[in-house]
Amino acid sequence: LGADPLGKRLRSAIVAVVMLVLLLAVGFWFVVGTRAGQDLALAQTARAIFSDTPPDSFEGLRVFLCGTASPLVAPGRAQACVAVTAGDSLYLVDAGTGSAATMQLAREPTHHLRAILVTHFHSDHITGIPDFNLGSWVAGRSAPLRIVGPGGVERVVAGFNEAYALDRGYRIAHHGEELLPPALGAMHAEPVAPGVVVDEDGLTITAFAVDHRPVAPAYGYRFDYGGRSVVVSGDTVVVASLESAAKDADLLLHDVLSTPIVQALATAAREAGIRAAKIFEDIPSYHAPAAELGALADRAGVRMLGLYHFVPAPRNFLMERMYRRDLPGDAVLTEDGTVFELPTGSTAIHVRAP
Repeated sequence: LGADPLGKRLRSAIVAVVMLVLLLAVGFWFVVGTRAGQDLALAQTARAIFSDTPPDSFEGLRVFLCGTASPLVAPGRAQACVAVTAGDSLYLVDAGTGSAATMQLAREPTHHLRAILVTHFHSDHITGIPDFNLGSWVAGRSAPLRIVGPGGVERVVAGFNEAYALDRGYRIAHHGEELLPPALGAMHAEPVAPGVVVDEDGLTITAFAVDHRPVAPAYGYRFDYGGRSVVVSGDTVVVASLESAAKDADLLLHDVLSTPIVQALATAAREAGIRAAKIFEDIPSYHAPAAELGALADRAGVRMLGLYHFVPAPRNFLMERMYRRDLPGDAVLTEDGTVFELPTGSTAIHVRAP
């Protein structure tokens, strides 16, 4: 007698599972196999794309990593780009290939983009500039985009403006001057020397010299807002000017090179007769090795060390372990989409993985 109720429950469960599978199969067929289902799914997806709101208003410094790779190609990573939001203003440090797409796919707003701060003019730090200019123009940026950087930024901006002049004209013709005011389409170059380059709305941005020879000059940037501070190294070896600029900073984001990985690549390329062997042999002279960055952070008294612009970017667990063996245990190896939040009135640093 006791087995019969159990059998009934088992049969009922089997029937329920079969019904659920049938319903899922019918639903899948409806969405994939019928025009009405496809149209319904498309409408729902489109609504989801545009219903997501921008990140909640945040009082403090918010850092979004929009590019963490170097010129050495890394799947899933754009080239160097750090987005820093302070109050109602967004600033970028560099804009490498793919970084604008990373921002867009993460639904990070750019209507409040004020300037792109360029550390130097290697291609992996500037090729995304026109994409950010177009995207923020469409998003409703209220002033021409400023491109701030060392001397030479005038040539870069003049070249981009000329290269994209026809494109700007086409887009205005397509969509109208109300959406795309012509005066906001061309970028403005702003060459600066080391020192304070932005001082407005409680935000101070300071440029400082770094050593990326033969590239010269090359800068890093420090952001101070609401009692919080973020330093972005740009590309450099470890130098006293960077250590001074990073003094007592909350967050130091530094480029990083794995000496053992690069040496292994150089040896393998040389043995294979690959021309790129020369590049692998050269790059340790102008990037900071991981083994030196923990001591730098300690001397500067920074609260958190984050690494980006990996040379090369770790592709697997083993490569990540090889970086970590030369770094402090609490160092953050960033990915595209990593977020740091530094609220005012606090010493906390909240890190969110993508």
